[in-house]
Amino acid sequence: MTSRTPRDSRLRLVRSRPLGTASRTVSERRSRRAAPPPPEGTPPPAELARMARRGLAGAVRIALWADRALGPGRSDTTDGSGTLGDVTAERAAADLGLTLRKVRADWDTARLAGLVEVHGGCARPGWRLRAWDRDDSAVLRGWVALFDAWSLTGTAPDGLSPATVAEVVEAMPQLLSLLQLSAGPVPVTQLLDLLAQRVTELRNERCEIPYGPQPQPATDPDAPLAPLLDWALDALAGVGALTSAEGQVTLTPLGSWAVWVKLEQICVAAQSPAGNIERPAEDMLRGCAGLRPNAARAEYRAWLAARPVGSAVTDLLTAARGEDALLRGLAFDCLRVVGAPAEPDVRAVLEETSLRPYALLWLAEHEGADPEEAHTVLTRDEATWLWVDTAAAVADHGEAPLLVRHLESAVQGTVPALLDDVRALGHPRTVQVLVALAAAHPDPALAKAVRRAAFQVHHGGV
Repeated sequence: MTSRTPRDSRLRLVRSRPLGTASRTVSERRSRRAAPPPPEGTPPPAELARMARRGLAGAVRIALWADRALGPGRSDTTDGSGTLGDVTAERAAADLGLTLRKVRADWDTARLAGLVEVHGGCARPGWRLRAWDRDDSAVLRGWVALFDAWSLTGTAPDGLSPATVAEVVEAMPQLLSLLQLSAGPVPVTQLLDLLAQRVTELRNERCEIPYGPQPQPATDPDAPLAPLLDWALDALAGVGALTSAEGQVTLTPLGSWAVWVKLEQICVAAQSPAGNIERPAEDMLRGCAGLRPNAARAEYRAWLAARPVGSAVTDLLTAARGEDALLRGLAFDCLRVVGAPAEPDVRAVLEETSLRPYALLWLAEHEGADPEEAHTVLTRDEATWLWVDTAAAVADHGEAPLLVRHLESAVQGTVPALLDDVRALGHPRTVQVLVALAAAHPDPALAKAVRRAAFQVHHGGV
């Protein structure tokens, strides 16, 4: 923006690059162990993706049909909860030559795998559907999303309390880990014994000393676990994670790979110096601020794998609402790792001024926009707000040269135009940002103009 301003700025929040860039110059870069290869015998990613494509062929078919046959903006596609409407389901069954039951099952699978997205009563193709034929990683992420949602693919046995069913769902990762480590068939009876042990552990962990009258426990301690284990194994087999025959259970190559990925994510965080997996969202984000992008994403994935998605998204948005602008950018970087499950919550913050620019960029990228071009969805005021917020993060966590180079990312193109917009914007950190920029900039004339703008904002003038 001036002849003295370097032109190689790498600090631009209009990209998907983590905001931790702002603090790398003041944070020690941690050494990271190289990611180990998957267990011997695991097929390469291309073969795993082919398996996933075969398993999800029906879901892709119904998603492509919906994209082709249903016009945009149709409000009667679903019943509002995401279930395919009767009229639409009958039309799909007739067009595709399928039963209504098959159509509904494929539709539910497509939703869980992110091939279709439902907003209100309207459905639209998910970004994974657009990338399905050309991006193996998108296919595998879609299959893992379905794997994570196995408990939603069928109805649990009748007559059992929801809390008892939830205990079995919570215990299943340990059973899957045993199957993965065994690398071969495991008797159902052994899995049933392990399930009983794990459920007992969960109940003991929740025991509390009663103070006064207590309600009856929500769980049924006498409930038989065998029907619930059968239900869980059937559901996991339905998504293609395992096979069961003659009283023996074996993970499929896809299932074994998915369990290994999740175990590895947890191990990566557990072995990190900061121990981010156990930390609350704000502390985790601060712990990732000095990491390289790939290392930060690995930490995000491990942290997310250790807690329910819904509460994790809530915690990240709470951290983003704080006073530290650095955490806002990092929180939305972490939400990019969450992907489609975070979309409703991200849309819900569009009315919050401080989060709106970040949410708009997140949604644009989620809907398939090039991260380098996503900033075009922002208005001039929104882009300026983001510029001030980023500058605040740099001023708090970076060094003077970074703040000077940050001028390059402003949409105004000239310093006077930028100052005019910043003065009128009302960002709470405007004065601090302008004072820091004036102190850092080597051009005396420009620094004087910036100080004058800071004085005017501080005293309520324009």
